[in-house]
Amino acid sequence: MFAYILRRLLYTIPVIWGVVTVVFILMAVVPGDPARIMMGQRGDPETLERIRSDLGLDLPIHRQYLRFMQEIIKGDLGTSYRTNQEVSEALIERFPATFKLAFWAMIFASVTGVAAGMLSAVKQYSLFDYSAMFIAIAGVSAPVFWVGLILLFIFAYNLNIVPGVGYGDGQLIYLLLPVITLGVRPAALIARLTRSCMLEVLNQDYIRTARAKGLAEKTVIIKHAFKNALIPVVTIIGTQLSALLSGAVLTETIFAWPGIGRLAVEALVARDFPMIRGTVIFMALIFLVANLVVDLSYGFIDPRVKYN
Repeated sequence: MFAYILRRLLYTIPVIWGVVTVVFILMAVVPGDPARIMMGQRGDPETLERIRSDLGLDLPIHRQYLRFMQEIIKGDLGTSYRTNQEVSEALIERFPATFKLAFWAMIFASVTGVAAGMLSAVKQYSLFDYSAMFIAIAGVSAPVFWVGLILLFIFAYNLNIVPGVGYGDGQLIYLLLPVITLGVRPAALIARLTRSCMLEVLNQDYIRTARAKGLAEKTVIIKHAFKNALIPVVTIIGTQLSALLSGAVLTETIFAWPGIGRLAVEALVARDFPMIRGTVIFMALIFLVANLVVDLSYGFIDPRVKYN
């Protein structure tokens, strides 16, 4: 397994290089003068030229790229044009809020999605099955910002039973609406995939054999069917978690949640190029790490999986 992990880590190097290169190119062609952003509209020409020189913006584009890559290799993501804060420091500062939101949203999505999918498969073509799959389709189709605004309108402004927006002092009550908003779509995807995988497994011969041997239906469903249908479900849970961890942009913006997604939006609005580059690179790393963890989990779920 160690050789497999090492090989996968080596494979990430060209991926990260590609992401960093694409981000640099996009930032180079996007309109906007970082020096002007830092100084405002009243900066004198002499000061603007000095800032451009300090930032290396007066260099040819290929030298800017080499300088940028050298800084990335050293782990230096630069300094925010808007706040003059180190980008890596800002990411570390904002990550706990995003992790907290993504973790609870994934718990909500996994529990509700897996439970709904299993029950739908066991009670195929029943009223519960039709209702659950209708809700799942609606959950996949509904835009995140629409779900968030509807929940705010009903539970915060009309019923006034939960806080509206903000982080508060980290109390769980502030998590309720953002978690549901962020977890609806993953829950719907997990429910549909769980149902599909369970139905496929329930039609296998070994399930009929287990039932013919007189095993309890609960044992057949959980121990034999669900365990063998788990790998695709774990895959989608892992990919969805990486997406949530990399920054739930719309959810964090709607609920004024101080996470990485909101940080990325603020950086985009302000043309804060170092912060934009840093958030994109951070999101790419999250995806790579999450995919590696998901791949490694297959061997623990199914002993037949071998890492060559």
